[in-house]
Amino acid sequence: MSQSLESQKNAELMYQLNDKPSFWPASFAALQHLLASIVAIVTPTLIVAGTLGLGDYVPYLISCALISSGIGTYIQCKKIGPIGAGMLSLQGTSFAFLTAIIAAGLIVKGRGGSPEDILATIFGVSFCAAFVEIVLSRFIHKLKRIFTPVVTGTIIILIGVPLIEVAMTDIAGGFGAEDFGSLQNLFLGMVVLVSVIVFNRSKNPLLRLSSIVIALILGMLAAFFMGRLDFSSLNNVGFITIPIPFKFGFQFDITAFIPLAILYCVSALETTGDLTANAVVSKEPVKGPVYLNRIQGGVLADGVNSMIAATLNSMPSTTFSQNNGVIALTGVASRHVGIYIAALMIIIGLFPIFGAILQTMPQPVLGGATLVMFGTVAVAGIKVLASAKLDRRDMLIIATSVGIGIGVSMVPEVLSQLPESIRNVLISPVAIGAITAIALSLFLPEDTQDADI
Repeated sequence: MSQSLESQKNAELMYQLNDKPSFWPASFAALQHLLASIVAIVTPTLIVAGTLGLGDYVPYLISCALISSGIGTYIQCKKIGPIGAGMLSLQGTSFAFLTAIIAAGLIVKGRGGSPEDILATIFGVSFCAAFVEIVLSRFIHKLKRIFTPVVTGTIIILIGVPLIEVAMTDIAGGFGAEDFGSLQNLFLGMVVLVSVIVFNRSKNPLLRLSSIVIALILGMLAAFFMGRLDFSSLNNVGFITIPIPFKFGFQFDITAFIPLAILYCVSALETTGDLTANAVVSKEPVKGPVYLNRIQGGVLADGVNSMIAATLNSMPSTTFSQNNGVIALTGVASRHVGIYIAALMIIIGLFPIFGAILQTMPQPVLGGATLVMFGTVAVAGIKVLASAKLDRRDMLIIATSVGIGIGVSMVPEVLSQLPESIRNVLISPVAIGAITAIALSLFLPEDTQDADI
């Protein structure tokens, strides 16, 4: 029986986990993984910078994001001691933290802080909060008792829904745009949005995997012919970028820390799911000591890589799920390909011209792509909820938590009479929604009579 399973495994995979493909097959596979993930790596930086007015630092921050993602991917694939899953798993900046990071930046900005203060706080808090995931990696199997599918799904919905507002604002032209809502802006956004939908529904797997990249290129071409691209800033971009540890300083804010700490817990669970999916497509065990060791090592790597990312002036890092589709498509599950991916990320990141080109992208073009991506985040939360057999207790938890979270994001003035320290924590829809969901999940008694409702 074991021999037949092994032969089936060999037939479905061109290169197994520990195989070492030659240079050209490995390079080609690495390029496909990079195309499937690069937009997701750089987009969080573009959104945070655009929302918080950090445009002058975009090329540098994108370079830092790519370099730290490359280092993280190497650690995750190579497995250094107990750190890393030892599978073909990509590491990159996470959308899950966007809401909390933007909120943290707005807190500092509201106090009159400079762009450097904003960045120092974001990276300082991200560094400290990463310890939460490092500790949780040792107890990941017990964390599921608190972060049930109901709690996790609710939190993921609350991550995605507020970000949709950011995407729609970008489609209209971006915060403070003089031509906000103009037909030109809406046209550009729709070109990208429709392109994503069309290519995502293609029968060609490569077109599906590259749909967002292709859509952004088409959007940039449309913007070029409309005279919306300005490349004058490229003249002032340096040739090479070397990340300087904590270039902007190191600052800590407890009100920004709490939402991020909660999100690191959620990120640990998402990483568990992504690594499990990776093990499935790689034809590796999904139970037993080998599997548990990989999960613990992968979540530990998430935390360590987030600390490295913060040190190198980048946002929290997480294990990506995008590349699981590439593994299934290509039949290449070799973790050694991850070394090639890491090298490509670092090489691209060393040259800030790449980030500068992305900075020229009009906001509507970016918004057209992120609208789908953020909507997908919210749908992922719904999918998690759908996997649970919801009873009336669960629906009460979801309704209350989502209602409070989205309600506060829509009407932040409802917290205006609270002390500033408490208000700054609860103003985040993720934080207040997560606290509500966890509290209700722990204290509301389960009613077995509702199990079949």
